Amino acid sequence: MSEETVPLQGGSPAPAQPKGLLQQMEELMAALNADLTALDADLQSAGSARRPRAAEGDVG
Repeated sequence: MSEETVPLQGGSPAPAQPKGLLQQMEELMAALNADLTALDADLQSAGSARRPRAAEGDVG
């Protein structure tokens, strides 16, 4: 009997390769970037809604 025919724990057909540290960091950075982009969009929309309009003489 070869190793390929030995049943795996959990019943999965093939073992998942563990992610390398670089791949994990890239995934975390991508998720962080997405979160920061969403936060920036929220802050921009909230800031533009609250920002008072400048007086005509204040144009710099």
